[in-house]
Amino acid sequence: MRLQTYILIALGLLAFISYNTLFVVQQTQQAIVLQFGEPKRTVQEPGLNWKIPFIQNVVFYENRVLSMVSQGSEQVILSDQKRLEVDTYARYSIVDPLKFYQTVRTVRIAQERLEAMVDSSTRRVLGNHSLVDILSEKRSEIISTIRNEVNTSAEALGISIVDVRIRRADYPDATSQNIFNRMKSEREREAKEFRATGEEEAQKIRATADKERTVLIAEARRAAEIIRGSGDSKSIAIYAEAFGVDEDFYSFYRSMQAYRKSFGENSTSMLLSPDSEFFRYFGNKTGEMPSDAQ
Repeated sequence: MRLQTYILIALGLLAFISYNTLFVVQQTQQAIVLQFGEPKRTVQEPGLNWKIPFIQNVVFYENRVLSMVSQGSEQVILSDQKRLEVDTYARYSIVDPLKFYQTVRTVRIAQERLEAMVDSSTRRVLGNHSLVDILSEKRSEIISTIRNEVNTSAEALGISIVDVRIRRADYPDATSQNIFNRMKSEREREAKEFRATGEEEAQKIRATADKERTVLIAEARRAAEIIRGSGDSKSIAIYAEAFGVDEDFYSFYRSMQAYRKSFGENSTSMLLSPDSEFFRYFGNKTGEMPSDAQ
């Protein structure tokens, strides 16, 4: 029984010592073995490794590509004196864990240093170019220049820059508002010009239409007068021919027209003698006046 206890204690001590002696480096990791804070060796290959227990410890770093996103936009003055609010991000990897540990030690500090490098290089490179360059095919060349500069500075940290990109490049709020106001004023001016041009064209069209209308009405009236005159001429000729055949009928017809106009709905008052010639057909259908009236 005592032997089994000793065996269990020995196994426990062996497991404890193994736990503090052996360590595993994953495929996505790399490690530095430290002894009282002093680096002793670097392990960049995955697998099982050892260290002196209780004396040495291990610090792990990522072996994968990491991302750094700027915490805020930076204002950049371009070569044409225009201002831009620029947001950047970078992708990097730790290629020298020993140098990384000796310079920055933690990823948080490394990203702070890297962000300052990216911002500084961005301001310096963009300051040598205009807005037209940034919006043209030169943009790729500008980004490459920024990446190379940052990579050169980041080598001192044991970092290799994979990529640097500009996420956003906009005018500052005040500048954007000024540009918007100018665009609005320009559009309003163009709208006024279009309205004035349209009104001018409308006036021309209305004037032309009124002129054509006046000409058409005048021509129509002239044609109507000609037709009416021709009709009246023919009518008079027909009446003259018809009345020349029977003068008594013509006299009777004219009297009837006079009666109709005189005794119409206008309530005309007339003061005439009953034996007046105007009433010749009232007493005699032949229209002959009495001998005493003559």
